[in-house]
Amino acid sequence: MALRSCSSSFIYEVFLSFRGEDTRHGFTGNLYKALDDKGIHTFIDDEKLQSGEEITPALLNAIEESRIGITVLSKDYASSSFCLDELTTILDCRTKGLLVIPVFYMMDPSDVRHQKGTYGEALAKHQKRFKAEKLQKWKMALQQVADLSGYHFKHGNEYEHEFIGRIVERVSREISSVYLPVDDYLVGLESKVQEVKKLLDLGSHDGVVIGIHGMGGIGKTTLALAVYNLIAANFDESCFLQNVREESNKYGLKHLQSILLSKILRQKNIILTSWQEGASMIQQRLRRKKVLLILDDVDKIEQLKTFVGRCNWFGPGSRVIITTRDQHLLTSYDVKRTYVVNKLNYYDALQLLTWKTFKRGKADPSYEEVLHRAVTYASGLPLALEVIGSNLVGKSVEEWDSAIEHYKRIPSDEILKILKVSFDTLGREEKNVFLDIACCLKGCKLTEIEHMLRALYDDSMKHHISVLVEKSLIKISQSSTVEMHDLIHAMGRQIDQHESPKEPGKHKRLWLPKDIIQVLKYN
Repeated sequence: MALRSCSSSFIYEVFLSFRGEDTRHGFTGNLYKALDDKGIHTFIDDEKLQSGEEITPALLNAIEESRIGITVLSKDYASSSFCLDELTTILDCRTKGLLVIPVFYMMDPSDVRHQKGTYGEALAKHQKRFKAEKLQKWKMALQQVADLSGYHFKHGNEYEHEFIGRIVERVSREISSVYLPVDDYLVGLESKVQEVKKLLDLGSHDGVVIGIHGMGGIGKTTLALAVYNLIAANFDESCFLQNVREESNKYGLKHLQSILLSKILRQKNIILTSWQEGASMIQQRLRRKKVLLILDDVDKIEQLKTFVGRCNWFGPGSRVIITTRDQHLLTSYDVKRTYVVNKLNYYDALQLLTWKTFKRGKADPSYEEVLHRAVTYASGLPLALEVIGSNLVGKSVEEWDSAIEHYKRIPSDEILKILKVSFDTLGREEKNVFLDIACCLKGCKLTEIEHMLRALYDDSMKHHISVLVEKSLIKISQSSTVEMHDLIHAMGRQIDQHESPKEPGKHKRLWLPKDIIQVLKYN
């Protein structure tokens, strides 16, 4: 199943799983009405969707298209193989963002967890009809659901309508949490999200900080947004601070601290006199809260000190995700868990471009050749694919052909602007080393480049190369050659060309044949 991008992807807000004979005309019916009265779009099966003992495609779709699954675990729930299959499916969907809330109705959670009482009797009967593998799946599902945070109802403890009211209040709170918009076409993203989730180790009560890094336009923010939407419901409070680099340059760090504090403390107009006051307030006010904080596009260590001086600034189980172009920034701040976002493979790149342009998974065969050329040009960079796709929606094959040739000669300003951010952060000598490689030395052995440029940069060469690698501007291949993404290569050459464009004799580097001929001819 593809990753769901935002709240608009959910058809139902709640899916109810229950044993009809136990609770349809009692507790579950009352719960459904209470949810419906609150305007919460809830799926409850009408028995027609159940055919035999297998989950029908309609029921499977309803589970996958729901935001929350409520399982009403009553006395005879486990006696139904259908209910147990449904429970297993619901728990499988947790990995794709489904929030599961168990309700133990007149049942002790430990009986569910350890399959005692009626649950043990039911599984003993199932053992005669079903294979051991299926029985093991059911047992694991019952153990898992019993370990989740839920609700336990016993007669005499409270009125049933009050109990239902608490569940409805929880559901209302969950669905009111903001899901951040992500691109509709999350091609090639699901496996990356799962890898980041592993790094986050959500089951641990320790505070965890992870870094996501890679070149500009590679999809770091999109990945962080998808992870945020998937796991935010597991935290007391959550905040996604986007464009930290740009926003802090415009408005200062204390402005971003105010946004964070206002969001998490649910207070408007928090005014800070300094970033130091903001840091102190974050530490004091949030240290008991389980927080999910995402700092997007960080480029200075001061930004990290401002928001996450130490892991203990937030409560147990908190998670901080940092996205950056600069690997060295993460190393300097001792962020040990990192994820590198690599470029898309050819198949995923083709899928993304096709969806962006044609709004479907397959294009007309007449576009096959130009799509191949466009994907080759983009070299797996999602930003480039999105720009090309957006600009060529509804265009003919001939217009595609012309546009791709134009992009090859003059790369899109929209793409270059984002890629150039990393170049602009370099020191003077580092910029020159980058331009030397982009114009003349791409693909050469690292030892050859260091030997050729040492006369210009002395013993600083190794440091300069290291900085370029950390900022994702170059890569050192397994065969020790210095490689560069094609669009970063084009950006470097364009920057170099802007130096005295009409007087090639003043260029520091000569690499265009026409410029070389002109200089040799007139000098």
